Order: sequence, then C-alpha cells, then structure tokens
Amino acid sequence: MAKDLAVVVLAAGAGTRMNSDLPKVLHPIGGAPMIAHVLATARALDPARLIVVLAPGMDDVAAASAPAVVAIQRKPRGTADAVMAAREALRGHDGDVLVAFADTPLIEPRTLENLLATRRGGTACAAAVLGMDLDDPGAYGRLVTTGDGKLDAIVEARDATPAERAITLCNSGVMALDGAVMFDLLDAVTDSNAKREFYLTDLVRIARARGLECRAVVADDNDELMGVNSRTELALAEQVFQWRARQAAMEGGATLVDPASVHFSFDTVLGRDVTIEPNVVFGPGVDISDGAVIRAFCHIEGARIGRGAVIGPFARLRPGADLGEASRVGNFVEIKNATLAAGAKANHLSYIGDAQVGRNANIGAGTITCNYDGFRKSETRIGNDVFIGSNTALVAPVVVGDGAVVGAGSVITDNVPADALALARGRQTNLAGRGADMRARHTKTPKGTKH
Repeated sequence: MAKDLAVVVLAAGAGTRMNSDLPKVLHPIGGAPMIAHVLATARALDPARLIVVLAPGMDDVAAASAPAVVAIQRKPRGTADAVMAAREALRGHDGDVLVAFADTPLIEPRTLENLLATRRGGTACAAAVLGMDLDDPGAYGRLVTTGDGKLDAIVEARDATPAERAITLCNSGVMALDGAVMFDLLDAVTDSNAKREFYLTDLVRIARARGLECRAVVADDNDELMGVNSRTELALAEQVFQWRARQAAMEGGATLVDPASVHFSFDTVLGRDVTIEPNVVFGPGVDISDGAVIRAFCHIEGARIGRGAVIGPFARLRPGADLGEASRVGNFVEIKNATLAAGAKANHLSYIGDAQVGRNANIGAGTITCNYDGFRKSETRIGNDVFIGSNTALVAPVVVGDGAVVGAGSVITDNVPADALALARGRQTNLAGRGADMRARHTKTPKGTKH
C-alpha cells in the first residue's frame, strides 16, 4: 500500500468558533493536539507521501506536523481548493490519494483501510466517500446512492429536495481518490454556489458525468467521524477518546475500579494486573509496569513506575519521576525528576525533587529536598538502606551515605558518611515552671473588668 498511497490532511481552517488564540487543530485530545491524532492514524497506513495543507502564517501547526510536507492554501476558497494546494507536493503520484481532516481526530486506521479497499475494488472508481448513517442528519450533505452501493451525488442539505433531505446517509468529507484522474476532475470544479467556494464534493458529480464510478462506504462507528469546531465538541471528543482508552486498558489486563473517573493520555502505557483506583489523572509520558497499584486521587505525568510499586492516595508524580520495583509513594508526596530505587519508601507528606534515593531507603514524613536556592537546582543523593527521620530538610547538593540515619527535624547541609547518625537541630531547653507562669500572665484579669 505504501508506495501507492498519499495522504492529504486539510488543516487550514481558522476555527473561529473555538474563540481561542490557539489554532483549532492544536487543541488537545488526550493530551495531544488534534492534528497529532490524525497524523498518527495516517502514518499507520505507511503512506509514501504525507501532506498537510495550512493557511499562511500557521507556523506553530507546521511545527506540530513535522516531518510531514506542508502545502499552503493562500486564500480560504473551499475544500477542493485546499486539495489543489497540494498539487506540487503530489507531482508524479498517480496512486491513491486519501483526503482527511485535522479536526476529525478520532478516525481509526482500519476505517481508512476499508475506504481505500473500496476505492480499489471498483471498476474505474474515481472516488470512495466515507459516510455516516445519522438519525438526525441536520446540515450534513447527503450521499445519494444506488442499491448496489454506488454513489451518484453528494447533495448539500440546503440544496436538497424533500426526498433527498430524508436520506440519513451523510457525508463525512473523508475521501479516497484515484490520483491518476483527481486533478483533472478538480480542475473542472467551479465556485458556482452561494458561498463562492470550490467544493470537493462536486468532484463526485463531475466524475459521474464522465462515466466514472464513485462509491460510498458507511462507517461502523459514527464517533470516529466526529468533527471538532467548538469547545463543546472538543469536550465530546475527549469523552470518546477517554472511553476508548479505558476499554483498551481493561482489555489489556488492567483493573479500573471506577473507569469513568480515570483519565488517560494518548501515550499512557499500562502493564498487566495494574490496579487503578478512582479519580486518577495521567498526563503524557507515563509507563506503569505489571502489578503496580495507583491509589485514588493521584496525578501522574512523565513518570515510570516499576513492577509492584504502590502510589498514593493523593500522590503527585511529575516529569522525571522514576520509581523502582516495589517502591512506595504515599499520600501527599510529590516526586519530581527523582529516582527511587527498588523498595524505597516515601509514605507521607514529602517532596523529593532532583534526587536519587537508594534501595530500601525510608523517607520520613515531612521530609523535603531543598533543591533550588533561587538561582540553580542541585541534586540530593540518598544511599541504600538510609533512614531519614521525619521533618528533615536536605539542603542540596548533599549526599547521605549507605546505611546512614538522619534524626527527625534535622536540617542537613553537609554530606553524611555511610552508617553515621546525623543530628542537625538546636538542643532542647526545658525551663521548669515557666509554662505555668505564662498561662497566669496571659489569663490575668485586667483592672476594671467586670465578671
């Protein structure tokens, strides 16, 4: 398929209904821009050419599309004109051309493969159009077909007759075209319509007038063809993405105690027998090994979690967190750019940042690594089998050697040798009777006060 296929992704739309400074196709679904989802689907088909059509000045979208070839549609003159903008990038290509849309992020490779197979299966089939059967077609264009699945025309809703408006098979816009005749047909498209635009849908009418076959393919899942043009539609697409991700996680051997409350990213990786409790959010870059447990109300991003580790509840793992086998990170613990080796524990109310924590080390409640002095960040290294007492501040850069013990409430500014006991706190002073004196002084009744 690869050498015979080119994919053209249309992404030049302004997306004004999003009411945003961010280009529409860069709004995220599952933590990745919409266009990234479409390009990933396109790359799954292994095309010989991948082209993204943009409007002038869309440099940020071009960067997000790399290494795809970028073609520029100079003026917004309709979908046929947008495809025509890819003419130079398609020079010499006479195989299939698949036209997709960057604001339709949920479409899957198998659906596009079926569309391409239909185009190839016809006799002189100039176009195969992906359709969706809707209970309420609304403003969608209608696919007028014959009984054997051949496509006679695509009729816009506002131009349809009453009989055509009753058709429930609607146009998604996604097409597989015969590259050998595509530009000849596009050259014949005119802007003789109310919007004075060049419509890609007119290609079907022109092809049929020339005796070429066109076909319609009905999508198995209409959610795949959900277009995103507003914040509401973005939220709906996110819901579909999340439910797919939850199903995939459970089918892959993970237990989701309350699936609807778990939110995945586009690249979340889960091993077998992972358990995820309610209200967990995964940002990008999370890899969880077999048997790990993620307790309720955790937020995890850019982290690797080892086999059998237990995280949370109420833990936050930030980018660079790397937790070893059977490690423990408990409630209200934050880990950032830090490694916890196998069996290490930080069970309560601690911050571990820019640090290395050795095997079986125990980090007491309230411990923090003071990794930033207002100018630079420095590293804390904690050895194997170290015990850090509660409410300790480790002022980086500092090293605590293997087997050392740090007393509770210490502020550690110097390295601690292996197997040493470090105490760094003021000596306690007890003044006999002073507590009673203070109470008497503060509770004495002022003169003139009536009881």
